[in-house]
Amino acid sequence: MNMYLGVLARILLASIFLGAVSMRLMAIQSAPDGYDQYLALLGHLGLPGIFAPLLILIQLVGGLALLTGFKTKFFAYLMAGFSLFLAVVLGQLDFSVMFLYLGLTGGLLMLALNPVTAFSIDGLKK
Repeated sequence: MNMYLGVLARILLASIFLGAVSMRLMAIQSAPDGYDQYLALLGHLGLPGIFAPLLILIQLVGGLALLTGFKTKFFAYLMAGFSLFLAVVLGQLDFSVMFLYLGLTGGLLMLALNPVTAFSIDGLKK
């Protein structure tokens, strides 16, 4: 049973990033000036425009890597740092969001400590 809980945790953590990036891409495509609105939001947070594609790329690649269990330890640490960054940046807008991303960071650090789970690419190597 414990081996399946690790898989569930990995999939649920990945779904946060994949869901966020899919919602962001749908929001960008739904309006004619969707990308400009996204850039304006990032500018409001004090981030330059280069962060727009980088944030989407990190969430997409990191989420897919966690979902499939590919290089789980590396991507769990990477996404934990990314979540910590988001906690600081998005905490400016909404203080409660900061605590959500801090909790996500904790879950990702736990996954980094136990990276090999069932049904993962990392698990096939062993």
